[in-house]
Amino acid sequence: MSGQQTVTRADLCEAVHEEVGLSRQECSALVERTLELIVESLEQGDTVKLSGFGVFQVREKRARMGRNPKTGEPAAINPRRVISFRASQIMKSRVHDAVVEA
Repeated sequence: MSGQQTVTRADLCEAVHEEVGLSRQECSALVERTLELIVESLEQGDTVKLSGFGVFQVREKRARMGRNPKTGEPAAINPRRVISFRASQIMKSRVHDAVVEA
């Protein structure tokens, strides 16, 4: 997995299969359940911290006035919840080092 390739769920399942040796079906269930647990935690407003990877956090954005970029008209933007991700220092360092070596 390198270059401009997008990593998919299937890619993750295949990587787990090759590394752990479980069946592809078991690996698929494992990856799906892991992602589902992350989503459930975020839905509840919890912070998900994966050591050495990063932190997923739900933030509340307040209502505000914006502008329609097409017409320039003022437009109300409703309050909403957004997910932010902050990479760990370990991940940042690995990505930086990989770019420098390439």
